[in-house]
Amino acid sequence: MNHDDIIPQPSNIYSIPIAPEGFKSGFVAIIGRPNVGKSTLMNQLVGQKIAITSPVAQTTRNRLQGILTTSEAQIIFVDTPGIHKPHHELGKVLVKNAQMAINAVDLVLLVADSSIEAGGGDRYIIDLLEETKTPVILGLNKSDQQPANFDPLDESYRQLAQFHQWPMVKFSALTGSGLDLLQSLLVEHLDPGPYYYPPDLVTDQPERFIMGELIREQILLLTRQEVPHSVAVVVENVEETPKLTRVFAAINVERNSQKGIIIGKNGSMLKAIGSAARQAIQKLIEGEVYLNLFVKVEPKWRQSRLRLAEFGYRVEET
Repeated sequence: MNHDDIIPQPSNIYSIPIAPEGFKSGFVAIIGRPNVGKSTLMNQLVGQKIAITSPVAQTTRNRLQGILTTSEAQIIFVDTPGIHKPHHELGKVLVKNAQMAINAVDLVLLVADSSIEAGGGDRYIIDLLEETKTPVILGLNKSDQQPANFDPLDESYRQLAQFHQWPMVKFSALTGSGLDLLQSLLVEHLDPGPYYYPPDLVTDQPERFIMGELIREQILLLTRQEVPHSVAVVVENVEETPKLTRVFAAINVERNSQKGIIIGKNGSMLKAIGSAARQAIQKLIEGEVYLNLFVKVEPKWRQSRLRLAEFGYRVEET
């Protein structure tokens, strides 16, 4: 018997082809202040929703990798939490991870909100970039939200780009305008390299992690400012059958009052969160989903290194 018939070969498992001559590849960190549209941008570039978005700042908590593969290049985007001055242990972990990403990639895409003038938050990040040798591209997002007289806004960023000799590109992650130019600029600044992942893969994150993020997104969207960052979602079990996938997830909050908000009157809020999250997960796995949500109170979990680790928030290793 030919063992190749029963033992999958590595090429069949991973489907990673040999890169042609002139092919480029590399890791690109998307960094910037909270809420400048980093996750929306990554979702647009890879062509699929893998990072959650919401009007609430600090939506992204984990270093999430999105993969864009074209005929000429493979770009692995590292979507980092918004960089800010931290106020609790969770904030310290998030900012530390973002800083480590800057030094561990081939290229940094610094995303700014071009609908407002460059400010102190942008300069705080630029000061951090002074300490790295990683090349930087300044990306001006939200061009669709600029006022009629946008020249003064662009000029405030142009001065920063010229001072640091950074290329600058303007686009809208929401409408897709200017993304072709951005993509070309990114490829231009990458070195020749191999395929790191199969060409049809769009993220390196396990499905269970994405499920938890889709649930957390609906909590942020539906509760808004009432329960902003006190929520950690842990998918505790997934049971798969040919016709149905059962997902059991715990929503962890810090106070009983927050538990009450998430459950809502007669369970109405939890039902709304579950319904919207179930639809999002069904799109992710392209199949029917039964979603069971339950709420737990974990006092001061954001201040506890043990709880942060249990919920998946660790300082990344380079």
